[in-house]
Amino acid sequence: MAVLDLIHGGVHRNTAGNGSIAKFVAAIRETLARRSVYRQTLRELNQLSNRDLADLGLHRANIPSVARQAAYGTR
Repeated sequence: MAVLDLIHGGVHRNTAGNGSIAKFVAAIRETLARRSVYRQTLRELNQLSNRDLADLGLHRANIPSVARQAAYGTR
């Protein structure tokens, strides 16, 4: 967006927002990708039997924590 500078007789470009939309879109895409990993991990682990989960060293109550760690790297 050009801004007319009446005092100095010139036209200046507003560069304050350059790339901010691209960064915003990238952040949304990353959030959606992480959420997708979380949901997919939940879905796959919930499909396992209790015995299969035990073989992996997991209890059904641990599934959300494991999915969160897979998607976001936190517990």
